[in-house]
This record gives sequence, C-alpha cells and structure tokens, in this order.
Amino acid sequence: MAVRWLCSLFGKPFDGGKRMDNGGPQQQQHMEQQQPYHPQHPAMMRLYEVQKEVASLGPQVCTFSGLQNDRDYKRLERELTRLLLEVDQVDTEGKPELQGARKRAAQEVEGLLRYLEENATHPSRLAIEDLSNEARALVDDRVVAPQRAGGVAEINDELVDALQGLILKLTQVKTEGRVPLRKARYRALTRLCAIQDVVEGRTQQQTLSLPLSGETHEAVHRINQVMVKVSVARSQLVALLMGLSGRDSCAHLSRLLTEMQVELDALDVSGNAAIRNYRKQVVEEINGLLKHVDLEVEGDDTRRYDLAQNNSIREIEAVRAHVVHLREGILRHCAVGDLSFRPKAELQSLLTHLDQVDTAKNPCIREARRRAVVEVQAVITFLDLREALARRQPGPAEHPAHRAVWLVLGSLSDLQAQVLGFDGKRVDKSYMMLEELLTKQLLALDAVDPHGDEMTKVARKQAVKFAQNILNYLDMKTDEWEY
Repeated sequence: MAVRWLCSLFGKPFDGGKRMDNGGPQQQQHMEQQQPYHPQHPAMMRLYEVQKEVASLGPQVCTFSGLQNDRDYKRLERELTRLLLEVDQVDTEGKPELQGARKRAAQEVEGLLRYLEENATHPSRLAIEDLSNEARALVDDRVVAPQRAGGVAEINDELVDALQGLILKLTQVKTEGRVPLRKARYRALTRLCAIQDVVEGRTQQQTLSLPLSGETHEAVHRINQVMVKVSVARSQLVALLMGLSGRDSCAHLSRLLTEMQVELDALDVSGNAAIRNYRKQVVEEINGLLKHVDLEVEGDDTRRYDLAQNNSIREIEAVRAHVVHLREGILRHCAVGDLSFRPKAELQSLLTHLDQVDTAKNPCIREARRRAVVEVQAVITFLDLREALARRQPGPAEHPAHRAVWLVLGSLSDLQAQVLGFDGKRVDKSYMMLEELLTKQLLALDAVDPHGDEMTKVARKQAVKFAQNILNYLDMKTDEWEY
C-alpha cells in the first residue's frame, strides 16, 4: 500500500528499485534524477505516516453531517490542520520529486478541509438545520415544556399538521447527491416522522361502564397509573429525538418502558374483556415508543439515507422508465396525426403498481411515488383530451362561449404535448415560452363569458383546472427534486 501511494504521489509507476541499462554517463545521471526516492527515505516515511492518518480521517470527513460548531467538526478540523502543518515541515532537501510528493500530500489534506467546510456551511445543510430548529421549538412548546411544568402536553391535529408541513419541506431540500447532506436530511426526517408517529399513536384513558367490582376497579386504576407514566415517557422520547433532553438517555428510557410492560403483564384481567383490551392497547403503545428509542443514534452507523439503493425507489424508477418509453411512443404517433397508439390499460396498470409500492412511512419515498403517479396521470389526461377533441362534433346550435372553451382546450392539448416532451430547466427559453403560453390560455378562459350557460360554466371550470395541472406538471418536471 505504501509503495502504491508513494508512486501515485510521483505520478509514475514504481520500478521496484531496479536499475535500467543506459547508454552513457549523462543519460544515467538524468535517469537517476527522475527515479522515485526509495520508500525508506526519511521524507517519504514521514509522508507515508501522514497518508495513513489522512486515510483514517477521510471516511469521517466524507460522512460528517454536522455544523461548524459541532465537537466532531472542530476535532476533524484540528487534526487536518495539524497534518497540513506536518506536511509543510517535511524536509524535501530541495529535490523536485520530494517537493512534488509533499505538494500532492498537502493538496489531499486541503481537499478534505475544503470538503468538510463546504458541507457544514452548505445552504442546504443550513436549511435542514433551520427546519430542525423550527420543529424543535414546536415540540418543546407543545409537548416537552408543558410536561416538565407538570401540565398536559398539547397534542392535537394542529400539531400533527404542523409536523407534516415541516416533513414536506425537508423532503424538498436538495442534497446534490452529497453523502453528508443526505445523511443530515435523513436524520432530521426520521426523527420528525418518529415524533409524528408517537403523537398520533397515543392511547386515551378509557372510561368503563359501571358497576365495577373492587378488583376490576383496581386493575383499571393501575393501568391508568401506567398511562400517566407512558405520557411522561412519550414526552421524554420526543425530547431525546429533538435533542431537548439534557439528562435522560435512551438506555434509561428503555429500562423505564420495559418496567411498565412488566407491571402490566402482572395484572390479572382475565375476567374482563374490556379491561384486557385496554391493557393490550397500552402495551402496544409502549412497544411503539420502544421501537423509536434507538433513533437517538440512528444515522451514525447506517447507510439507509442512500435511497438510491432502496427497493421501493428502484420499483418507482422502473415504473418511471416505462412511462418515459410509453410517452415517447405516444408523442411520436401524435406528431403524425396517428391516434391509434393508446396504451391506457398499460398506464392504468402502472398506477396500480405504484399504489402497491411500500413506502415504509418514509416521506421521501412517498414523494417519489406521488411524483411518479403525476407523471402517469399526465399522459392519461393527454390521451383523454386528444380522444375527446377527435370525437368532438359541434352542432350549429352550440353556444359561442362553449365553442370558445373548446378552442382553448385544443391549444392546451398542443401545449401539453410540448410539456410532456420538455426535458430542460427553468432558465431555458423554451420553459419560459411554455409558461407564458399556458398563462395566456388561462387568461383566455378567464375572458370567456358563459352568459348563464351551465354547460359552458362546467366546461370552463374543467379547462381552467386542466391548464393549472399542466403548469403544475411543468413546474414539477423542472424543480430538480431528489430523493
């Protein structure tokens, strides 16, 4: 390994220390100057030691997903700076090849320093942190702080919706394929999804019908006592996941939850089905909390944030590739006026396939599936409109406003064909032209006066929705979203 690395620094193959035959003293002297220094040379040995340290730090730098104020960032920065100073102090004896080796070693360390800083200060990383802070403030205000003050956590649909909104925003953060950014987004998403699952899965205390026997009353009372503990544990778990817990640990919380399970198992509720069912629900909630405990450290030793390797994503990508193939065929036939190629049944089967894809409650996979569904539906609506336009036979008594709506729909069909085939970016002139033309069609529909004709009102409303869907689809195709 040492020989290979040293030779890569010199940029030439290593000859194993052998001397080649030569044609004279001058040529021999020139070749001696060009040959690599032996690995036992003091400068080479020192550079090799530096390389070993760089090799151990490299993976840590390439997967670091924190910020500049994190302890690990400061440690990595300190270690790399030290290595850079040590490389600078290597004595090259004025030899060009040693100087080249030292320069390349310095460049490698500088590259890691630059990569570390770029990821920690990347706008997407800062956006992830801002959203995480917003979520942290939300759960602290609604769940953690009230529980610590001896009150009741404010868990309602408003909180769940707010968490869902933050999750959606996180899925839209672009990572540019960088592992540290993917890892940071994955960690933030898994925690928010876990918190959402925790607050949605809470069990309410049950009021059972009277009269109850003394034994039955005692069992319900003890289950309710455990429910109070579960409520506290829920807040502790939320605090752990959001980094709001200064003293609690996963191990401590896991031990408390396990003790609650043991306490519930010891209850004799065999004589009452309602109480038995109540206990079962509480046990299930405890199990639900336990499965999220390990998330406090998840992301440090996992590669699940690389969704390109996810089987569900692979299924979705296979469907998208099939859609592209069908779409290209449809557009080719439509370009020559041939409407015979209508693979609607095949497209419908793709929708069914997408509906069966397991998202595992992962918001990124859910979004990838949603976008694939939109792509399929866009092709289906294009075929439906083309077919409707081909079948249309307006009569002499058709309302002028109704005819005007159909004229706009004809223009929208042509524009949709261009949108389906568009494969550019928002800065492209063709994108801006399509956006402008679609907006003009919306204005044309807005100018149609139905004069009280109900059929025209319905047709115009549908045409407006159709035009907006095309605009939304064009926007989706160019937003550079990634999973």
